[in-house]
Amino acid sequence: MLSKIIEAYEKRDLEALDKLATPCFREINKKNSFKSALMLSANNIKHLCKIESLDAECIMLNLEDGVSEQEKPFALVLCAIFLTQLKKCDKKLVVRVNALDEGGYEEITYLNQFMPDAIRIPKIKNKEEVKSVLALLNDEIDLHLSIETASAWHNLSSLAVNKRVTTFYLGILDLFADMKLSQSLINIENPTMTYMLSHFLITSKAMGVKPVSFVFQEFKDEATFTKWIELEKSMGYDAKGCISPNQVKLVNAMFVDKEAEILRAKIIIKLFEMHRDEGISGFVDEEYGFIDEPIYKGALALLEG
Repeated sequence: MLSKIIEAYEKRDLEALDKLATPCFREINKKNSFKSALMLSANNIKHLCKIESLDAECIMLNLEDGVSEQEKPFALVLCAIFLTQLKKCDKKLVVRVNALDEGGYEEITYLNQFMPDAIRIPKIKNKEEVKSVLALLNDEIDLHLSIETASAWHNLSSLAVNKRVTTFYLGILDLFADMKLSQSLINIENPTMTYMLSHFLITSKAMGVKPVSFVFQEFKDEATFTKWIELEKSMGYDAKGCISPNQVKLVNAMFVDKEAEILRAKIIIKLFEMHRDEGISGFVDEEYGFIDEPIYKGALALLEG
């Protein structure tokens, strides 16, 4: 299958790729406890093949920024193909479509057949747009919103029109641009940033929506990135957008809930020992995923640490 995908893509044969995208039933991942959301361009087959091995708990299959106009049709079909290959995944698979007036509605209609765990809408403006998306979106698929326009910021408290709207992402670069604010203001010493992070967090939490903090573009500057996630954790955040594997590792380590991790380890140990008594050394648990001896030993080490 992979060889056919690569061959069709290299030949720029969109029709052949489309034939490989067969609508199917996927088991929707309804968990919303992810800490790290890693952006992947949906036209990068090499990266798509690594989804299951990545440390990120949420994978953002991106059709928007960073994907050229010529590549967008290929990205959409490749996204659909890999969703069919991952009928059940312990990672949250979210597709970031293009803006609604730039093909977003059509992409949602197409993706309904392939059942991503959630759709993320960029450049949302108001609750009327949210309602129009919900009317189109498959009822089983969650809706995530990017807060990156002045209108969305102004209307923030009204955007969670029902429980299917589960997550907001702070798109700080686009938001500052739309508000005619200099991006030089995006620094950790600026009280405006502290205010914006606080307002976004509290408003989202008050509506029962998960707030995901902004993507830090200077991915090689891990010292500054660490300062941001330290601040965000102290404020109450538990998730952040990422653009590199190293950012993912830093976020996962910073936002870990020690009590929850200890409870999880205890349950894994109990489950493994119960199955081991029956002669089973590897199995899949509906809640905790695949458990085998290395995972069991890891849980033991956590409790002993």
